[in-house]
Amino acid sequence: MARARPTRSRTRSKTRSPWRRRWSIAWKSLLVLALVALGALVTAVYVARAQLPSFEDLKSSPNGQMIRVHAADGSVIVSLGPSYGEWLPIDRIPEVMQRAMISVEDRRFYSHLGVDPIGVARSVDVRVRRGRWTQGGSTITQQLARNIFLNSAKKFGRKFREAILALAMERKFSKDQILELYLNKVYFGGGAYGIDAASRRFFGHGADELSLSEAAIVAGLVKAPSSYSPTADAEAAVGRAGVVIETMRETGAISYAEAAAADPQAVKLAPAPRQNSVRYFTDWALPQLELLIDETEKPLEVWTTLDTSMQRDADAAIRQNVPKGAQGALVAIDRDGAVRAMVGGTDYVSSIYNRATQAVRQPGSAFKLFVYLAAIEAGKTPEDKEVDAPVTIDGWSPRNDSRRNSGEVTLRTAFAYSLNTVAAKLGQMVGFQTVADMARRFGITTRVNTHPSMVLGTSEVRLIDMTRAFASVANKGVAVTPYAITKVTSEGDTIYEHEVDRSQVLVAPDVAARMTDLLQTAVNTGTGRAAQIGRPVAGKTGTTTSSKDGWFLGFSSGLTTGVWMGRDDARPIAGLHGGTAPAKAFAAFMSRAVASRPIEEFNTKVTLPEWQLEPDEEAYFGSPDNGSFVDDDGNPVTSGGTAPRAEDQSATPAYPELDEQRLDRDWIDRVTNGRRESSRSAVPPSATDEPPSRLPPARQPPRADGSPIGERRTPSRPDPAYGDERPYQ
Repeated sequence: MARARPTRSRTRSKTRSPWRRRWSIAWKSLLVLALVALGALVTAVYVARAQLPSFEDLKSSPNGQMIRVHAADGSVIVSLGPSYGEWLPIDRIPEVMQRAMISVEDRRFYSHLGVDPIGVARSVDVRVRRGRWTQGGSTITQQLARNIFLNSAKKFGRKFREAILALAMERKFSKDQILELYLNKVYFGGGAYGIDAASRRFFGHGADELSLSEAAIVAGLVKAPSSYSPTADAEAAVGRAGVVIETMRETGAISYAEAAAADPQAVKLAPAPRQNSVRYFTDWALPQLELLIDETEKPLEVWTTLDTSMQRDADAAIRQNVPKGAQGALVAIDRDGAVRAMVGGTDYVSSIYNRATQAVRQPGSAFKLFVYLAAIEAGKTPEDKEVDAPVTIDGWSPRNDSRRNSGEVTLRTAFAYSLNTVAAKLGQMVGFQTVADMARRFGITTRVNTHPSMVLGTSEVRLIDMTRAFASVANKGVAVTPYAITKVTSEGDTIYEHEVDRSQVLVAPDVAARMTDLLQTAVNTGTGRAAQIGRPVAGKTGTTTSSKDGWFLGFSSGLTTGVWMGRDDARPIAGLHGGTAPAKAFAAFMSRAVASRPIEEFNTKVTLPEWQLEPDEEAYFGSPDNGSFVDDDGNPVTSGGTAPRAEDQSATPAYPELDEQRLDRDWIDRVTNGRRESSRSAVPPSATDEPPSRLPPARQPPRADGSPIGERRTPSRPDPAYGDERPYQ
């Protein structure tokens, strides 16, 4: 029997079956792989979810300490460190801010699972059409994951980890929690992290007060903080805000009427804090935080004594009066020790070296304050007589600037016209160690030598120390300690508040009153006449060898101000005397600084000296007080010559009754004892401050030959008022 032939269909079936089997295997394999991948993804997501910190931990995670410094009027003068504002829970964040951010950054935020497939597809499509990545597909959750856990590297590995974390975060946190974290942590430019910091930085108020236009500006910053930040480009920020408002209208977040009413151009931007002379003050003040508080993580609000109006006037006074090529510094201290203004140089941007607190320079005849204080405490009065005649002490022979001597004069006259021979005799009478101890008692923290020439100011001092000493005289002999920080708050809690110490009496009130009497005379008829401001002023000039340094220190109406001028390399400056540029800068500043204060008379009447010294006009405007008595190395220069004594026309000042205060002798002994050996040095070493580590120390300028000015000294215990070390032990 013949075998039947196979049909065509059966042949075709046998022919195609191997391919069908292959396709079937392939699809099954892909399905298995997909299931495995899905399982791995789910496993990775849940493993990541288990490892995620809690919501509260993410809220409180440290991001670097932010410090905002306030002036006395509450205005912010500088912000340091990353700026993190108040943490706002979702119910305190304005609805318009939430809608603005979602519209511009992730319009399907409430519908996706952490990764938006539509957004990813759109990003890939743009990449294909334009040949480069120009549009991101990251959701708000992905951005949050990147900001908290990853970096911004444009790599697929990072994007994959970002997606895993985003999916995990969506499994662990609610949408509101994710949005709250995002709005409080994302970077908005200008150093501001979070919407509250951004709102305060750019608009001057908290984020819970944001308007639609302000919210649009803030939301528009996330795309490119450095480009759209109002501090970098206000016009670009406003233009970007217009795009955000239109996007909000398109997505239905706001109505046509709301979009039409919004006007980003009308938004008033907060002025950027000054970064010039005010930074001398903050650089001195902020290192003191390490001695006052222990908080190193939470944001701090630091409230200071700085008067912004006085600071502007101080800056202008120095700039307008400092000689060409020279530097200048100014410190103004209130009667309670509050530092109201501080200028450490003519331009902070070009030199951060603070000459008000760090530079150590010879004070010239301004140091005679301590000589006369010691003499008055020993029983001398302004009307006592002393002979202005050549004198030699241990081989040192000082001479007066006029190159002549005037015979018997009152101490008032000798002080008013800065007679060096009389100062030398007073120093010899009370003892040079006693003068050094008086300087210590009044707050001089640098080393004071005890050679006879010390009475003319050969020991180097700081401007802030000298100003402190004059302030203590103005305070009727009660110690004044300069301070800058009134209180520190963190997250609404006060963690430090300054208390003024008025317990230390340095000299009896009648001693301070007699010293004030002499200081008044120096301004009214002596070398400090250029410092007159139309109300009672007491002060003293100081000029050093070859006019290298010019000083004026004085007080009026409860405010004490010290001015120094000179060159960083200590080269002479033609025409610089304490009674010229420094006294004029003092007058320019003080006339405005005390204008709104009541006029205060001193406890002594103004009494003119017994006669007027008029060798030339310079005698009235600060001729060099000791410019001829010490050479460049601090060695004395001898002289001779006398002149006839002028006619006596002395007048007796009236001293009103003063309440006697008991001197704290134990405290004075602690200040002065134990330092005598260190103060006997013939040539005082220079000293430089280095503030504690919260802020970097200021750079010290070099000498002309490139070598640094001054030497390092061994610090003892710190003094919170200075941000540096105490005097040598």
